Order: sequence, then structure tokens, then C-alpha cells
Amino acid sequence: MKDKIRSLLKERQAILLAHNYQPPEIQDVADLCGDSLELSIKASQTDADVIVFCGVHFMAETASIMSPEKTVLLPRMDAGCPMADMVTPEALSRKLKQLPPMPVVTYVNSTAAVKALSTICCTSANVVRVVNSLDADEVLMVPDKNLAKYAALHTKKRLHFWDGYCPVHDMLTPETVLLAKEKYPNAVFMAHPECRPEVLELADVVLSTSGMIRYAGESESKSFIVGTETGILHPMKKTNPAKTFYPVSPDMECSDMKKISLEDVLRSLENMEGEVKVPENIRLPAKEAVRKMIALSLK
Repeated sequence: MKDKIRSLLKERQAILLAHNYQPPEIQDVADLCGDSLELSIKASQTDADVIVFCGVHFMAETASIMSPEKTVLLPRMDAGCPMADMVTPEALSRKLKQLPPMPVVTYVNSTAAVKALSTICCTSANVVRVVNSLDADEVLMVPDKNLAKYAALHTKKRLHFWDGYCPVHDMLTPETVLLAKEKYPNAVFMAHPECRPEVLELADVVLSTSGMIRYAGESESKSFIVGTETGILHPMKKTNPAKTFYPVSPDMECSDMKKISLEDVLRSLENMEGEVKVPENIRLPAKEAVRKMIALSLK
């Protein structure tokens, strides 16, 4: 099946992008795996005619925002993001009317319609840099309150938080972390900034998914406790076969990120099914918010 997929990708002049949380067999057949920032940049730069996005809906939307002339396929249209659903453009508009004028920093884990109301987007890898780049004393951050609280520790600006969160990361408690640390006393605990502040306080390092993979490769440590979605263990082990990786909790699994199968990818490519297209009235303002983020990241 992987051979069929690779052959069809060539035939369609397509590129297959996969998030670090995707199932191992999807990551293994992809042209590029990465976090939201890496995949956003790749989607904006590729000369392929077709982008097959193995991730969740907002990621395919972002690819469509940046590359309207390309066909963007999401093999499972029901692969969503609970956190992205926690903010709507209507609710954001109401919130902005209640606050004094200020920039809106929107996590890429959000819909195109919400991005369209934003000043600039961010990812977990660049959130601090994005917030500090703004010429404003106050900033509204949506939708992840945990990411906003993490950013607040690294800026002098006053941040207003939206009451959203990633259910997978927010479920991790200090008690679970302490049990893992007790079980693996010599392991480095890596946590994702979507985790709760009290969990991040226990972390040896706080990093995005790709940041974790890089850190694991560069670190002299031989064992790591991984505080993010379990899908990342596959690329970590693949890149660092001599090192050991323990999930901080086997329950940290995103069902949406696990929906896409090889069968889905093959069907999508064969039938050109699952096209994601962002309307121009939303795409243009959303593109400006994403473009600013990418420009800052490439500096």
C-alpha cells in the first residue's frame, strides 16, 4: 500500500505532509514530518500541485490559506481539533469589543475564520518570539490558555487568556509526572507548552514537538520522559535508536490525530477526495496573520 501511495504521489505531482502525532505508518510514508510551524512553512514553499495533509482540519486549512492555487487534501474530513473548536469568530469578535484595542495572537490550532480576525499567528515553537515582536503592552491570546500562561512567563506584556485548551495535554497532572519521575529517576522530563503551568514547573525542558526531537538528539542524556501526545515516540525512537523514551502517560493520545489510515490516504489520492478550500474573504486576512508568523520565523 505504501508503494501504491508513493507511486500516486509522483503521478499527481503531490507532496505528503504528516504531523509528528500521526500513526507510525503514516509518518513513514510521508515526504515530510514535523510540527505545525515546519509544516506551515513547507506548505507555503512547495512547488507540488497537490498537498496531502495528514493531520487535522486546521492544518489542511492553513495549507489552503498559503497555497490557494494548489489542491489540498485531508484524507479524513472528520479529523478535527477540540481546542480549535473552543473559539469561534463570533465569540472572538464579542471579546474584542469588550477589550481596549490590542493585537490578537492566535495559535495555529484554530480555524481559518478565527485566523482571519487575528493580528498574527503563532505555534508552540515560536509563541514567545511572536508575542515579544508586537509593539503593544497588552495582547489577547487565543485559544490555548496554557500556551498563553507559558508565554506570560517570558514577556513583560500583559496577556489576556482565552479559556481554551488541548484536552490531551491539559489532562496531564503533576501527580502523574511525579510518578513517572520516580519510576525513571535518571530520565529528562520534556513537556509541551500546552501542558498546565504546574506540570511545566516540573519539566527539565519545555519544547514543541520538533524541539523535543532535536533536543533528544543533541542531549547527552540517554533516557527521556515525554510529556506530549504519544505519536511523537515513533520519530524519537527512529532518530535516536540508542536512547530510551517513556511516555509520561500512555493516555496522552489524540483520537483525531489517529484517524487517518494508509487506506484513507490511498483513497484520497485515487479519487482526489477530501479537498479543503478556504473562501477568499477568509483566506486573505488569515494569510496575512500566518505570513507574519512565517516571516518572523524565517528571520
